[in-house]
Amino acid sequence: MAPRILFMGTPQFAVRVLEACLDVGRVVTCVTQPDKPKGRGQHSTAPPVKSFGEAHGIPILQPMKIRDLTLIERLRQLSPDVCVVAAYGKILPEAMLGVPAQGCLNVHASLLPKFRGASPIQWAIAAGEPTTGVCLMKMDAGLDTGPVLACREVPIGPGETHSSLERTLGDMGAELIRQYLPLYLRGACAPAPQPSEGVSYAPQLKKEDGRLDFTRSSVELERRIRAFDPWPGAFTTLKGEVLKVHRAELAFGHGAPGEVLQVGPRGLEVGCAEGSLLLLEVQPEGKRRMSAGEFLAGHKLEAGTRPFGG
Repeated sequence: MAPRILFMGTPQFAVRVLEACLDVGRVVTCVTQPDKPKGRGQHSTAPPVKSFGEAHGIPILQPMKIRDLTLIERLRQLSPDVCVVAAYGKILPEAMLGVPAQGCLNVHASLLPKFRGASPIQWAIAAGEPTTGVCLMKMDAGLDTGPVLACREVPIGPGETHSSLERTLGDMGAELIRQYLPLYLRGACAPAPQPSEGVSYAPQLKKEDGRLDFTRSSVELERRIRAFDPWPGAFTTLKGEVLKVHRAELAFGHGAPGEVLQVGPRGLEVGCAEGSLLLLEVQPEGKRRMSAGEFLAGHKLEAGTRPFGG
């Protein structure tokens, strides 16, 4: 008989893991975050897991509070064999961990114990890690502290963004589910405790994390632009107005932090604490994305000036 799986997840990363759960068992319900306003029109938008689940006939629950005892009892009545969690977005209460007969497994997008927490993909890129990966772990009451069944490692490429790395890690997490979930349910795969050394954390992102502070090095800022794509996105202020920065590359100019070093059809070079950053694709407040060359055609900036507000 196919195992009864309770699934909890929210973003696109979780969709790939959910697909794998459908391959190895029966998903009795998906629990995901509530719809949120998105875009310039602030239209209510369903999370990717909800859209996928509805398209495949899976019952969907979107509780405002995961600690709701009525919700927990409702899930218990489904008699799940196991709960699979992938980037759900909230810490599960201890009462929830005891709902499935064989506990809760989490597909976590880092090489534990590194980058425990809500945003492991983004902070691994921002930190300049050479590699990252995915771990399948059995959840306990701590923050990503449970014993690990299996891990997969992958290099972080020089142009890797959160969006591109999320796709790769989602596929890897799905393969871990296909390979190890059946073994775990048969008692043929025992989790091992995480190492006590090398622990680091990946806190939930805030809008302010995307602000480009040119008193940092160009290397750090270029990584943050890639790491925080698409949210919160990298941004600065130019003459008092928000300017989003979608793409940039390292340059080797010298100047004061925030100083315009060069302007040209290819981009806008800005001084940093160390090195400089060539802005390639930007988005003025209330307008579309455009190349830096297009932007400069309508905005006169001169080398030697410091129009950026950070």
